[in-house]
Amino acid sequence: MSHPSVEDIKTSSRGLRGTLLEGLADPVTGSLSFEDQRLVKFHGSYQQDDRDIRDERRRQKLEPAHQFMIRIRAPGGVFTPQQWLKLDAIATTFANHSLRITTRQTFQFHGIIKRELKATMQAIQAAALDTVSACGDVNRNVLGCSNPLQSRLHAQVHDWAQRLSLEFLPKTRAYYEIWLDQEKLADSGAEEDPLYGTAYLPRKFKMAVAVPPINDVDVFANDFGLIAVDDGAGGLAGFNVSIGGGMGASHGDAKTYPRLGNVIGFATPEQVLDIARAALVVQRDLGDRVERKHARFKYTIDDHGLDAIVARMQEVAGFALQPARPFHFEHNGDRYGWVEGEDGRWHLTLSIPSGRIADRPGAPHLTGLREIANVHRGQFRVTANQNLVIADVPAGERERIEALVRNHGLDAENRAPTALARTAMACVALPTCALAMAEAERYLPDFAARLQPLLEQHGLAETPILLRISGCPNGCSRPYLGEIALVGKAPGRYNLMLGADHRGQRLNTLYRENITEAQIIEALEPLLARYGAERTPGEGFGDFLHRAGLVALPAYPTHVQVLLPPARTPAAAEPAAIA
Repeated sequence: MSHPSVEDIKTSSRGLRGTLLEGLADPVTGSLSFEDQRLVKFHGSYQQDDRDIRDERRRQKLEPAHQFMIRIRAPGGVFTPQQWLKLDAIATTFANHSLRITTRQTFQFHGIIKRELKATMQAIQAAALDTVSACGDVNRNVLGCSNPLQSRLHAQVHDWAQRLSLEFLPKTRAYYEIWLDQEKLADSGAEEDPLYGTAYLPRKFKMAVAVPPINDVDVFANDFGLIAVDDGAGGLAGFNVSIGGGMGASHGDAKTYPRLGNVIGFATPEQVLDIARAALVVQRDLGDRVERKHARFKYTIDDHGLDAIVARMQEVAGFALQPARPFHFEHNGDRYGWVEGEDGRWHLTLSIPSGRIADRPGAPHLTGLREIANVHRGQFRVTANQNLVIADVPAGERERIEALVRNHGLDAENRAPTALARTAMACVALPTCALAMAEAERYLPDFAARLQPLLEQHGLAETPILLRISGCPNGCSRPYLGEIALVGKAPGRYNLMLGADHRGQRLNTLYRENITEAQIIEALEPLLARYGAERTPGEGFGDFLHRAGLVALPAYPTHVQVLLPPARTPAAAEPAAIA
């Protein structure tokens, strides 16, 4: 049976309504129709099933164990303690008793069944949150620098993440009618949306705002990026603008590839919304609406040429960008441990393996954070690296928070036996992701443990090496920016990617294709041995591989668009835990 194209589904959906109300009310199946599965993404949800039991259910002539993932829209990733407690209640009432921090700096829930989908959405609304545009062919959750070291500038950047998110929400009221039972307007389905129209964007669109010298949002992996420029007094002068980043690819399809964004100029704060809107308009009008694998903004730029796209954006915006201002990134990781802010309040960053917060034997993390939320008077911030910041802790409360953290083992990963394990990232993959070809989140602890003896043997246990694992080439864990990355090809088999930097400014490249764990370890051992013996002070693993001629620059359009910075001293090389 043939299905309509996604473009046809969108344009005939009556403003993303489709038959969602009817599908939700159907008690016969735990699934939605093909068309509604595409539309529900715009409402912040994906239909999934438990692939661990898919074959067994098929043998029993049962439909798959359908469930839904719901993703929160939370630009900048900031939550109050009250919101945390409500999200915890949602996780334990409707979902699989876990909160998962995503690489888009928010939370998503897994394991929600169809008949409880609406109640879950309403519970999210009761927490003063929503899921609008968390998925779908629209501007998605906007990333903002989560590093509290530069408090004044961080506050301004967080405000911009909020403004960008609100500015580019779709105008349809379908979300509020379907999930929140708000009154239907007489012309429901005919709302005018000057930006998105009836077909929305050709594919998803991602924005991020970074504050040098920390690139914790991987700004160049986004369709549209803003790099804050300090005015010299700790405030915001404006932003360098980057366009064309994206991580997705398909195995065996040379027309698809990861790409880093290009810095195209400088915008004042008054110009930001206009140039961001111009990027969306250009992608809306010129993006590929026939081949979805070729529909991201990066391909539009490469098909038409960067200069032509920039000229078109400036025409739509009504002004020319200024020349880009100097900037420098030192790393794209998080700073673990306690850090004091400018205002004397404290911030504790915790390493959360794959962003999964749950109660496990000896590690009651969900319970521990619930207890912290009951007494915490500041905020919780989640990072684009899947970690958690207990933020804005008064000096007098630090000891109490620290005791709760310690008693529930929440700092265990901060004390992991290797720096590689502390900073590693993985996507969800199996058993819920329909695209996963291999394990990622469930495999990460085992793989990090397999590397530990090698790292210890070569004096690299405390050397930050950025590991990322993805269950498929779509790249949700941003694997193409890992110094070491595993990209799933089949159960137990991965492409080994090497050579990115730790600043988020250079892609890695394919080193070995479709190999097993034993072959991965065999390939890495001599490289790690040479790195341990031959590295220069402060030199990252990816930089060493290039300097030593052990890997070649990747064959992607923008692999050399950002030059390596000058050599750094060991003290400036990487974020160390601050006690």
